[in-house]
Formats: sequence, structure tokens, C-alpha cells
Amino acid sequence: MKHIIIGTAGHIDHGKTTLIKALTGRETDTTKEEKDRGISINLGFTFFDLPSGKRAGIIDVPGHEKFIKNMLAGVSGVDVVILVIAADEGIMPQTKEHFEILQLLNVKKGIIALTKADLVDEEWLSMVESEVEDSFKGTFLDGAPIIPVSSKTKMGIESLIEEIEKATEEVDPKDTEGHFRLPVDRIFSVSGFGTVVTGTIIGGKVKEGDTVQIYPSMAIGKIRSIQVHEENVKIGEAGQRCALNITNVKVEDINRGDVVSVANIMEPSMVIDCKLYHLKNSQKPIENRQRLRLYHGTNEILCRVIILDKEEIKPGEQAYVQLRLERPITVQRNDRYVLRTYSPMVTIAGGSIIEPVATKAKRFKEDYIKELKIKESGDPKDIIESTVLAISSKYPTEFDILKALGKNHEDIKDILKELIDKNKIISLNSSDKHVYIHKSYYENKLKELMDLLEKYHNQNPLKFGMSKEEIKGKIFGREIKQKTYDEILEIMQSHGSIKINDSFVALESFNIEYTKDQKEVKDRIIKTFKSLGYNSPKYADMEAKEKDKKTFKMVYDSLIDTGSLVKVMEDVVYLKEDYLKAKDIIKSYIEENESIGAAEARTVLDTSRKYAVAILEHFDSIKFTKRIEDKRILY
Repeated sequence: MKHIIIGTAGHIDHGKTTLIKALTGRETDTTKEEKDRGISINLGFTFFDLPSGKRAGIIDVPGHEKFIKNMLAGVSGVDVVILVIAADEGIMPQTKEHFEILQLLNVKKGIIALTKADLVDEEWLSMVESEVEDSFKGTFLDGAPIIPVSSKTKMGIESLIEEIEKATEEVDPKDTEGHFRLPVDRIFSVSGFGTVVTGTIIGGKVKEGDTVQIYPSMAIGKIRSIQVHEENVKIGEAGQRCALNITNVKVEDINRGDVVSVANIMEPSMVIDCKLYHLKNSQKPIENRQRLRLYHGTNEILCRVIILDKEEIKPGEQAYVQLRLERPITVQRNDRYVLRTYSPMVTIAGGSIIEPVATKAKRFKEDYIKELKIKESGDPKDIIESTVLAISSKYPTEFDILKALGKNHEDIKDILKELIDKNKIISLNSSDKHVYIHKSYYENKLKELMDLLEKYHNQNPLKFGMSKEEIKGKIFGREIKQKTYDEILEIMQSHGSIKINDSFVALESFNIEYTKDQKEVKDRIIKTFKSLGYNSPKYADMEAKEKDKKTFKMVYDSLIDTGSLVKVMEDVVYLKEDYLKAKDIIKSYIEENESIGAAEARTVLDTSRKYAVAILEHFDSIKFTKRIEDKRILY
């Protein structure tokens, strides 16, 4: 079912609140101050049933310039606006500012109500209608119905209701399948129930029992009950004004402007990237780093505007900007916003949010601006690809990508598969959840690794390669999960770029080449090992016979690294061929005799008990054998 929110706008004392009472029979000015002063200060909320049976929510906004903040909070979620203009006064300053705000927020449907029509004659009324018609040519109100009404005599009220009905039929349905979001406009406590917040649901749906999160405080609560139009319901949907009773969250944990949404789906940010339109009738250009007031949903935040592609923004111009905020905000891509000057407070600009969680960017950086243009284009494949590229260093899952997108995509699985098929992104499947990285990120990391290994090989010509752990810290970051890291290395190896030996990595093209002197040292080492069999020679004894201790160590370490020598335990080392032969001897003995002890191992290996025990304990450690009392069996 389509849910509709109707909002009013217009100059102070032009009859907005009185008109709503004529339409609904309800008073939206509820505080004593509002009634005493005869003006709306806070947002007013009510509803009425259309002839079709649809129930529409109504938001009455204050018209006084001092309460523009409240007006902005009210109109941010409306589907149809009734722009109220008093027939006896015509278009006034706040009429113009309210209209500009409506345009900046991309409101698409409107009706113009000429109130107090009973106070003017036909000629004057006709003149005002012509003035209004001319004023809104080329805007979303071009051709909008202009209905003269009188809240006092009820003149025109039926016609206005008919036009509201027509407008609601033409409104696009809200996205009830996306992420649930409700910008908070009121917070209070109800005895026996606890914290209650109200607002207009701008996306998704919420059910009793749902877990929700308050952004940006990140407080977690649960929906106890939901009210829509003063009635208890089980589900609230996009396009409805509702009250949420939230458990486990205190009133002081929530502020007006906060967002109630799905847990962990969004991220508060101090920097957002935007497209900005500067109003034509503004008096001055917007300057880089100018301090302004940002209005988004029900929120007002001070910010600095960083102009990314221009020196300044003249009235009527558009630009890409970065808004650096003085406190965090939680937004989604394509949300609308409004900017007003710091002092005096005048509406000067607005636009749409492109990147909800941005990082500080340098001005006039072509690649960054190009990326913003892709995100602004709205093509889901381009946006998702760009998002994966931006967060590849975090090795994101599908959920992480959705979170970074700042917008729900029901077909994200299909788009990710298509991007994988086109070799734009790489899917890593070794972890519990699939991880996605961009092909460009992979290629950059491969180049970094190959450069690092080339430098390492030049400095360490007798080492097989660099340790995986050292590479991980220098190239990929400590946060990458081990399984994901290993899979990336395996992909690089399968492409013929690197080779892996246990915990070491080398360039595929690299081979250890010994000098004449180094080869002589190597031959002496191997000869010593062959002569002693399983009575492992001590490193210190061999080193003592060498004149060039440094060369000896380099050659000895290289034989360990390449696996020519196998370290069984500290100072117990064997030639690889002898090590493998020992495994076969032990295995054959156990298969013939069911088990083997240290004494038998000493005999079959023709060595001392010390070395026999060392070999057996090593085989236990690699789960080749298993100790049971003083015997070993095959694992």
C-alpha cells in the first residue's frame, strides 16, 4: 500500500495551520506558546482520510524565518507539498525561501493554496493567481493546481481535497524493501513504556521486536511497539509517520537529528562528498572553507565546505564539494541536503550526497572527481565497482560493500557476479564469507610485492625468499585474515608471478646462484653432513673450520631456506635426502613391528640415542608418528 506524507510550506501568518484544521478538523499547534502567539513554532503532525480511503499523514511547518530549522526538519520527507500563499498578501520572503528549500530537497509534487480568498475580490484574486503562475514557471510547481480557499467559509476546501487525491496517485511508491531509516524529530518518555521517538520513515520497514541502532551514538535497542496515526500497528513502512517505543535506550541517548536504522548497516562520518547547487538569487559566491550550516533530515550541523573542482562557486553554479563536519552524521547516497549561511542564516545552496563516508581529499584531484562522477551517475554496476575499489584494502564482504554503498541493492549478488565474470573484481572464497577486491587493487599489490621481492633478492642473493609474515605486514596490512592472504598469494603463484616454499615467497624468476667461493663452502657443508649420516654435525664445529664466517652463515642459511637441509630441532639438522630416508625407515619398521621405540630407532638409523629421540620427537610434532607411552605408532 502506498503511504503518503503531505507537508505545508509558506510565509508566517498565511494560514497553514488554519488550513490543516479545515482539512482535518484537528489542531496542530499544541503548545501554550504557539496558541498564545498565534504562530507555529514546532512541527505539527496529524492525518486525514482521503475520499479514496487512503490515510495521508500531514506535517505542518512553521513559517517564521526564526524557525526555518524546524521547517527543514518537517519537509525532508514529504511527498506532496501544499504551498500556502495568502491571497491578500501574495508571495512574501518566506514563501520564496520555503520554495527554494523544496526545490533543493527535490520535492516533485505540489499544490498551491491561495488562502484567505474570502478577504479579496475577484479581480485581486485573479491578479494574485497570475503572479503566482508566472513566479513558478520552469519549476516543479509549473502547472501545479492553484486553488483559492477560505478556511473560515470552507470555500475551495473540497477542490483542494480533490487535487490532493490526484497528486497522491501520481507519487512514486516509497522503497519499502531497502534499509529501514527514520530521522528522529521528537524524543520523549512515556511512563511505564520508556523511550519513544517519532519521525517519518524514509526507507524500508520496521517490525515489533526488531533490533535497531541509533546513529551516530551507536546505541542498540529493540522495538517494543509501533504507532501510526495514533493506532498500534505491527509494522511501520516507508512513507508513514510513526512513533517507536524503543527498549534499552534512554531518552538522553537520543537527539533530534539522530537516525534510527538497522544495526551495523551504516557508519557515522565527519566527511561527506556532495554535489552542490548554489541558488541563483544568492548575493555572494561560496568560498572555499566557508563555514555553513548543513541541514539533512531532521539534523542541523555546522560544517566547512571544501570546493573540489572550482576556486569558488558563483550563484547559479554547480560544483563537487566535500563537507567537513563539526560532529558526525549518518547519511546515505542520494540523500538531499540544504546549506544556509552561518550568520545571518539564509538558505544559499543544497544538493545530493554522493559519498556518505568520505576521506579528506585534496582539491582539483582529477581521479577523485572522476570517481565522484561515476558514483553520481547512478549506474549500479559502476557504483558497486567503484565502491569495491575504494574499500578493497579492507577486504570487504558483501555486507561491507552494502554498508559502504550507503544504499540497499537487492541485486548486488548478480552485479558482483557480473563484475567477476568481466574480470573487474576478484572473489576470494577461502574465508567464512566471500571477500571481494578490485582487479586494480590486486594488480597494485602484485607490483608492490614484486618490487619488494626484487629488492630483497638483490640484498639477499642466497636466501630463497622473504617470509610471508614480513610481506603481510609491509604490503597487505596486519588486519587481513590469514586465509584471505594465503589465497591472494596462491592466485599470484598460479599466474606465474611468484613461487612459495613453506613460509617463504620468491619471484618466480629467482634462483639462488652461488659464486665459486660460495659453492666451495656449500660442497664442504654437504660433504660434512653426508659423512656423519644421522649424527648431525654441530653448526659451531663447522663454522670454526671456516675462515670467512659471514659467507659460511649465508650459504648455510640458504641451504636451510631452500630445504636442502632440514632442521629437526635446534642444532639437529639433516640433508633433505637423509631426512626423507629416515621417514621411510621409521614407517617401514612400524608397519612390520606395529611400533618403534628410541632404542630400535637408534639401531635402524645407526645413530646415538640423542639423535634418535630428536628425530622421533620431530615426527611426533609434524603428526607423522604418535607417542604412546615409550613407543611410537604411525599417526
